[in-house]
Amino acid sequence: MNEEELLVKLREAFKVEAEERLASLSSGLAGLEKMSEPDKQRSILEALFREAHSLKGAARAVDLTEIETLCQSVESIFSGIKKGEIKLSGNFFDAIYAFLRVIENFLDVYRNDQIFSENEEIANLINQLEKLKHGDKKEYVDYIPFEGTKIEKIPPKPVPATVKSPALGTIRISTSKLDRLLLKAEELISLKMMSKQHLRSLQSAVDFFEYWDKRCAKEESEFSLLRGQIKKKEPFSKRGGNSSPLADFLAFFDRNQHYLQSSIRRAKRLKSASERDLNMMSRMVDDFLDEMKQIAMLPFSALFEMFPRMVRDISRGQGKEVDLVLEGESIEIDRRILEEMKDPLIHLLRNAVDHGIENPEKRVERQKPSRGTIKLVISQSEDNKVEIFISDDGSGIDLAKVKKEAVKQGIVSKKEADLLKGMEAIPLVFRSGVSTSSAVTQISGRGLGLAIVQEKVEELGGFVSVETTPGKGSSFKIVLPVSLATFRGLLVQVEESLFILPSFHVECVLRIKRDKIKTVENKATISPDGQVISLLELSDALKLSRKPKQNDKMPFITALVLGNGEKQIAFRVDELLNEQEVLAKSLGKQLIRVPNIAGATILSTGKVALILNVHDLLKSPDVVSRSFEDLSTRAEEEKKKSILVVEDSITSRMLFKNILEGAGYMVKTATDGQNAYTILKKEPFNLVVSDVQMPVMDGFELTAKIRGNKKLADTPVVLITGSQSDKERERGIDIGANAYIVKSGFDQDSLIDVVGRLI
Repeated sequence: MNEEELLVKLREAFKVEAEERLASLSSGLAGLEKMSEPDKQRSILEALFREAHSLKGAARAVDLTEIETLCQSVESIFSGIKKGEIKLSGNFFDAIYAFLRVIENFLDVYRNDQIFSENEEIANLINQLEKLKHGDKKEYVDYIPFEGTKIEKIPPKPVPATVKSPALGTIRISTSKLDRLLLKAEELISLKMMSKQHLRSLQSAVDFFEYWDKRCAKEESEFSLLRGQIKKKEPFSKRGGNSSPLADFLAFFDRNQHYLQSSIRRAKRLKSASERDLNMMSRMVDDFLDEMKQIAMLPFSALFEMFPRMVRDISRGQGKEVDLVLEGESIEIDRRILEEMKDPLIHLLRNAVDHGIENPEKRVERQKPSRGTIKLVISQSEDNKVEIFISDDGSGIDLAKVKKEAVKQGIVSKKEADLLKGMEAIPLVFRSGVSTSSAVTQISGRGLGLAIVQEKVEELGGFVSVETTPGKGSSFKIVLPVSLATFRGLLVQVEESLFILPSFHVECVLRIKRDKIKTVENKATISPDGQVISLLELSDALKLSRKPKQNDKMPFITALVLGNGEKQIAFRVDELLNEQEVLAKSLGKQLIRVPNIAGATILSTGKVALILNVHDLLKSPDVVSRSFEDLSTRAEEEKKKSILVVEDSITSRMLFKNILEGAGYMVKTATDGQNAYTILKKEPFNLVVSDVQMPVMDGFELTAKIRGNKKLADTPVVLITGSQSDKERERGIDIGANAYIVKSGFDQDSLIDVVGRLI
């Protein structure tokens, strides 16, 4: 295939994508025009912003500079509205609807034997949009929308898929037909699961019959004695015949035994037949679904065709020299996943060229080859996952700039940013609006690319992780399932509700002794394999009301450790029921995005179980973590004296906590005076032990706050300091501290003695 033929092929694919994005833009504009609530307007604007950004990138990939420039202008207007520099008005909507009409007309004139040409309408509209963008920020410039050239609408052609045929070699069918056929194949899984449930019910019936037969057999000796007595004495009166009532009952019992054993034999034969039918149906369904999955699979080479040209064009435009290395193009993945991953891969490769690779002069200064290298490697793991690895040998991610931009965008506070050390700031690169680029260009700079990448990967049930080394480069690792059809999932029960957790994200299942649960930073934690991870109640994360249960008295709890490659959190569940094959169902357009919920499935029992979104769960705030104490002993625990330890050093904080807990006190900790004062206003404590030197609010300020609050004024306060200054000691006593301990002369007995005297 020569370059011109490849370009025609790529532009045909672009047409299909552009039609979808134009439909999304049109729908979003209609919603925005009707919406008056600022929060919802911002949400719609963000979606429109992303669609324009992605359409721009796709146009650039197929060398459609007119559409790319037009999208850049529209994107800039959306950006201005988000920042409050441009106000929404009728002129704005006229301009954007004109933008949609022009691109639709532009696409409609395309034929396979034509190439896209200069379009006067596009140049005219770009000029109008620039006036709109640079006009008076208080009022729009006058703008007269134009209808554009009238062209008869050409119905979009269905995108074909190639399927192997024994007689013809290959045939081409519409992907929509293929998707419908695959959906029908997936529906057969529900039939297989229901048949398994029927077989289990039949087995339960057989087990019950056999149990009752054994019970009757145990009583046979007693009935034998009765038969003997009847023959000898005939103790009961006759009933107009030759038998007594007892003899009739024994005869009935014998017949009942015969019928019971006959029913058992029939039920066993029926169960055996059902097992054979189920095995046969399972093989047929599994084979059929596997064949359909293979038909729906495409190699990554279907995407790889566009990347070399795109990377070459971008690098040449920036005066850079870049080699693109592609590996694993023969590996196959579900076509639906491949189509959804096109945009994320384009974003990552564009970023690698624009942000990562330096110009030749700078690379030589850094003692690197003048030509940069970008690698895109696809591999398949044994656990039915596909790994996509994109790396560059460029300058790496400037994490200081990332934190600065995150603060500027209001994503984190200055204090929170300063607390992020090393790679802890990496998650910020995936937040919308964060970019290390100093200027907005047609390639990048708006901070949308990586946010779109993470969002799309998580929608597909995968995860993305990043590694970067300053001056040496960055790498992105994406892990995805091979197919969207079905997956293995763990069925769990939480507060009498059933949920499915994809096995893909379950690191391990644990049975934990309650006394192994520790509290660190006021959060429940466990340490499997020596690694400390948070332990949360799944019911809390899902905002389900908690009720006392029988297993709350058990010495063990069941927890599942969930992970996405970067973060791990353990979630407690009431019961782990089984692992099974799951066919995911959408919640419908009305519930397109429900927090923590990815979909639903119908269980073999006919019940509906919700499929949990692990990515949402891993973002659950740690504040939902609760103590996992035995509910039956909670009242007894509350009788203990409670102490609040305030210390910014985690080592000292845990030392004081362990000493006081060892002495029988209930202890809670706080990291500074402000944090402690907030806790004190919510919970009662018998005593406060506080360090003096702390950030935000020191021990002296905290003591003064306590003494100034009527409800807290009588709470004893013990101050601990590393300074031996008499002046500082006097200040503490003057403010109202009940005791003052110097760390240099500290021993645990003296602390316990002081605390004991005060409470």
